[in-house]
Amino acid sequence: MAGDSTVRGRTAIVTGASSGIGRAIAERLGAGGATVHLVGRTPEPMRESVARIEATGGAATVTVLDVRDSDALAALVGRVAEEAGRLDVMVNNAGVARNGPILAEEIEWSREMLDVNVLALLVGCRAAIEAMRRTGSGGHLINISSTAALRPDSGIYGATKAAVSYLSEGLRQELEGDDIRVTSLLPGPVATNAVRNFAPEAVAGIAALAGVGLQLSPGERLPDKVLDAAQNALATHIARPDDIADAVLYVLGTPLRLNIPEIVVRPAQTLAL
Repeated sequence: MAGDSTVRGRTAIVTGASSGIGRAIAERLGAGGATVHLVGRTPEPMRESVARIEATGGAATVTVLDVRDSDALAALVGRVAEEAGRLDVMVNNAGVARNGPILAEEIEWSREMLDVNVLALLVGCRAAIEAMRRTGSGGHLINISSTAALRPDSGIYGATKAAVSYLSEGLRQELEGDDIRVTSLLPGPVATNAVRNFAPEAVAGIAALAGVGLQLSPGERLPDKVLDAAQNALATHIARPDDIADAVLYVLGTPLRLNIPEIVVRPAQTLAL
């Protein structure tokens, strides 16, 4: 992969790194030689990722953090940049998803999606930009949006991801005079635990694709074997987290003299959830 060698020596932060897309991005960056700081709410998977990164000769740390804690998130970004003397990559990946209609969505769930998907991402962007300017390192912000942003039938979740794309483009324009680039990456359906808060029938459908029966409480994480089996059963309908990590490495492999505002990565065929 062209991007593997170009991330060597860089300092990167990845939020939502305890599963799915964030975890795949963190491990790929670490394997490519970046020092990666994994941020998430579930420590054990991140520790396992650190062990895999270190096994390849890379370096990584774990911070257990809810990105809705704005002060803690901003402080972490500042501390990483201060200790390393630079911040090269900020991947704002943390997110929550539900697929309910707008009129049926509970206010508390809507608030959580807005807080995590939009406001926490904005805090991460601002803190990273401040750190990159302060250290003079330049760098890249990768904001994980979704193809849901392109579909008006995607409910509140789609609205939050449309906001991510909007903020990313606005920041890109504001930063044209800096050596800081902003890319919004829009994945289509991916085999991750982001679907755990979907309607029960949608979760059951994913399990059925995997050929297993599930008895899960609302919001409970799907076992990795179920996600892997579902992806294998419909390889042209569900992308892998590694596919998104590949796109991130491609973006980071381009020079700062170029701008890649947006990349859409979707499976070859459409899957309705």
